[in-house]
Amino acid sequence: MTDPDPAAGRADPTAGGPIRLLVVDDQFLVRSGLAALLRAAPGMEVVGEASDGAEAVALAARTRPDVVLMDIRMPGMTGIQATERILAEAVDPAPRVLVLTTFDLDEYVYGALRAGASGFLLKDAGPERLLAAVTAVHGGDALFAPAVTRRLVEAFTRMSDTGPPGAPDAGPPPGLTALTGREAEVLKLVARGLSNAEAADRLFISEATVKTHLNRTMTKLGLTSRAQAVVVAYETGLVTPGSAGGM
Repeated sequence: MTDPDPAAGRADPTAGGPIRLLVVDDQFLVRSGLAALLRAAPGMEVVGEASDGAEAVALAARTRPDVVLMDIRMPGMTGIQATERILAEAVDPAPRVLVLTTFDLDEYVYGALRAGASGFLLKDAGPERLLAAVTAVHGGDALFAPAVTRRLVEAFTRMSDTGPPGAPDAGPPPGLTALTGREAEVLKLVARGLSNAEAADRLFISEATVKTHLNRTMTKLGLTSRAQAVVVAYETGLVTPGSAGGM
């Protein structure tokens, strides 16, 4: 069954429409439980359920959800591959992908963040946290649980030893030469887990200016999510594993 006009029902963050969700998980009980919880929540609409990555790609193209809850470890097409396909093939605006995982330090989650996922959530999170995460990624706000995401990125960049060592006050690394000095400063603070408001306080600029710099950075680097920006900051050496947020 096809949706005659999937764009017509898409939520507009400024208009207060329902958030359209696609739930992807190979375990029936998990998937149906998540879908039931979301259907019962005000302002949420489940437009599809998928049991594997390939089905998720097909349903995302047909229903054009606002947010995809993506199981990361599935047989066949993984959540990482499905995330890449969904975002690559999406008609603007692309959906936000919220990765579901059983534990936080998961190499598959790191791969999904690199692929463009907006954040991740542990499967044992409570209902309130799930709904808050969906709302946050849908609104394009700060990455959900940025400190945990930063710890995840640090762990896997340290293990793989990717990215050149960062030299303090040396300007943007070679991979970030398109950025202005201020854009690099904003990216560095965001990668260390600071919110937009905290970065604004640190740099003595407005929160709106921080958002502008971050949006320009993502456009210049061809990034689709704040999570990708964090990954790029570590992999280029702009931020090094273990560096303190206050430095």
